Amino acid sequence: MLPPSQPSRHWVIGDVHGCADALQSLLERLPTGDRLVLCGDVINRGPHIERAMQLAWSLVQEGRAVWLRGNHEQRLLDSLRRGSWLRNPALAGCETYRQLGDSRCRLWQERLDVLPLTYAGKGWVAAHAGFNPHTWAPDLSIRLPFWQAYDGRFGDVVIGHTPAPTVRRLNRIVMIDTGACYGGTLTAYCPENGASISVPGTGYPQRARAGQAALGSF
Repeated sequence: MLPPSQPSRHWVIGDVHGCADALQSLLERLPTGDRLVLCGDVINRGPHIERAMQLAWSLVQEGRAVWLRGNHEQRLLDSLRRGSWLRNPALAGCETYRQLGDSRCRLWQERLDVLPLTYAGKGWVAAHAGFNPHTWAPDLSIRLPFWQAYDGRFGDVVIGHTPAPTVRRLNRIVMIDTGACYGGTLTAYCPENGASISVPGTGYPQRARAGQAALGSF
């Protein structure tokens, strides 16, 4: 556990993807007085999705954290609005829907629908994937076009969305998804001082091998 710090310090947490045990372990290592930003994709893929959601939402209710919307939360919302799984095969392929069922997913729908897209600090902003370089509006699924075009207008942009073994920096973009659900780690990054803290993720060997192939899956 790090010593208490000023509440102006933040920790941006990468894609949890249902790894509730890893999220709990990471929280135990972060200063209780600091502000947390979950950068989206708390749901899907991992073994304990609803517990991860409950833990994230409890942090929001306590005023300790902001939970940003990721592309997986957005896809679930879009699919739920289309009706039941009988008319919407995408729901049947959603791990969150399989674990929670229809009624519990729809109880979560109102909460997920109000998740913000970005969170701004002094000299930095957190987002799930980045910004559309044509409009500079938040984009939940973008990768290379943003990476190539970003001109620093928002300061450092801290994102998840694209897993890799370690935190990496591309000019003023900091990528913090370290593949918790693929046998990697779950990472928290402090944009004020560049520090990072990681804990082991779920450790599914088969997910680790299939990680890159699964990037675009629901």
